[in-house]
Amino acid sequence: MTHMNNTAQREQMSIVIAGHVDHGKSTVMGRLLADTGSLPMGKLDQVRALCERNSKPFEYAFLLDALKDEMSQGITIDAARVFFKTAQRDYLILDAPGHIEFLKNMITGASRAEAALLVIDAEEGVRENSRRHGYMLSLLGVRQLAVVVNKMDLVEYSESAFNAIAENYTAFLKEVGVEARFIIPASGRFGDNIAQPGGNMAWYTGPTVLEALDRFEKEPPALDQPLRLPVQDVYKFTKAGDKRRLVVGTVDSGIVEVGDELVFFPSGKRSRVASIEAFNRPSLTRAGAGEATALTLDEQIYVTRGELACRASEPAPKVATRVRASLFWMGREPLQVGREYLLKMGGARTPVWVEKILRVIDASDLSVSQESDRVERHAVAECILRTRRAVAFDPAEDNARTSRFVIVDQYEIRGGGILREALEDEYEAVRSHVLLRNMKWETSRISRERRAEKYNQRPTLILVTGERNTGKKTFAKALESRLFEEGKVVYFLGIGNVLYGVDADIKVAGQGGDRGEHLRRLAEVAHLLLDAGVLLVVTAVNLKRVELDLIETTVGEDRMVVVWMGGEAPSDVACDLRLDSTYPLDDQVDKMKAVLQEKNIIFKPF
Repeated sequence: MTHMNNTAQREQMSIVIAGHVDHGKSTVMGRLLADTGSLPMGKLDQVRALCERNSKPFEYAFLLDALKDEMSQGITIDAARVFFKTAQRDYLILDAPGHIEFLKNMITGASRAEAALLVIDAEEGVRENSRRHGYMLSLLGVRQLAVVVNKMDLVEYSESAFNAIAENYTAFLKEVGVEARFIIPASGRFGDNIAQPGGNMAWYTGPTVLEALDRFEKEPPALDQPLRLPVQDVYKFTKAGDKRRLVVGTVDSGIVEVGDELVFFPSGKRSRVASIEAFNRPSLTRAGAGEATALTLDEQIYVTRGELACRASEPAPKVATRVRASLFWMGREPLQVGREYLLKMGGARTPVWVEKILRVIDASDLSVSQESDRVERHAVAECILRTRRAVAFDPAEDNARTSRFVIVDQYEIRGGGILREALEDEYEAVRSHVLLRNMKWETSRISRERRAEKYNQRPTLILVTGERNTGKKTFAKALESRLFEEGKVVYFLGIGNVLYGVDADIKVAGQGGDRGEHLRRLAEVAHLLLDAGVLLVVTAVNLKRVELDLIETTVGEDRMVVVWMGGEAPSDVACDLRLDSTYPLDDQVDKMKAVLQEKNIIFKPF
């Protein structure tokens, strides 16, 4: 909006401003900009002249020229970032639009805010969105709140009208666990109690909006909490022989220092920090909460986007595929039990299902309905969520930053909330084994990347499953032969090789044996071969989704391709290729090769 010359020494604070449509948020922000001298020179006169040319009465809301559609449509339709300063500190105000269509923008704004302004129209009073916004702020953990009862000029600056709204909204906030630090009567249009007291409300002796902002306490960086660094990406440089792999992300909490032993969750892999890199300046020895960071590790372990880096000496986060969550829903279609969505949290992305809805709360009146199979628009719910891949997080009461998530449906954010508790699932014992294995793993001097480069392939488990007597082994061995003749490092592993070898101490599956343990051991053998850089082809009959998930939990994400042979695969089994066993064998192999090439597992010629 306007450019401020900030210095490193000045304190900065992010504030979110919310409120029902047409309750005057933009006017309040425009007033703050104008009355603090934060507008570019001549901007106020320019906007006044524009309004005069268009025969439109001047409004301070029009000063927010970054919201280009607001002047034509009369509503704010996107989140705005407004900068201004007082003698005490610099401010960034994040505008969370109040129109009901744009509630999701408020989530984005509030998740970065240290405090909030909530604007209520003195004439209209507390509306549904006023309550929804208050509830959402409480759910997101924003605890410093000032309520601005705006447009007091429309009720002739009535103290009784103000008191009625203040009492009504205070009672609501108490029910959702929030206390407004300030409730301020104001007139954005005439400037009363925005930056200056004004003479129309002598009965009010509290702070102005500007003074209230300065009384908010700056949230200290979460340096004294356990280290939580969500991995946003891993960069590799190859120019001029640079072999560094940079693990990058912004520190959510805690401190990371050179020499620290880190554990990455949910994989459990560990390594020490070799260096903390910085762009165009000397390397650092430490980085703390709020800082964007790039780390190199002394051992080249393979970590991916979505993992959570933690100090080995500090309490570990929770790792689970079943979680209890509080969420609010804004999709036009209801949130439904059993339907697949996408969960995004930190750098993690994973399919998610609602296993059970425990209770639904109407955020506008706090009415509660017990167990349901859906969550309607604008409602808040407590649910049990199940993710396809394990996620690492802290319960909201321990660390709000690592508990927040959003749910995406059809490429749009439709809901969001906080994770409250990790719940038991059928993979808990398997994950514990994998975590311990990865923590104790002796890393070779030859990295995964060097093997992939040497062999010209990406190690992958090609898992061939489906109905009995559909030619799975014939296809698997033909695929092995073709890939071997083309120079690939490939190995066929029949399930019998495991059953009568490493599984000899347990009964055979189908004869009272433990099928789950057989599959876990199969996956561990696969993990060893994948670590050696091999393309591994395995056959197994009629694997279910829960069994495929168990195998993926053991071998790791994105290291498995599933082929189904025979009739239609079960609806809950996500396969990368379905083959008809009546097709010629060479055609089946050609189709499989094409999939491996498309996934960049083997080289695809131009």
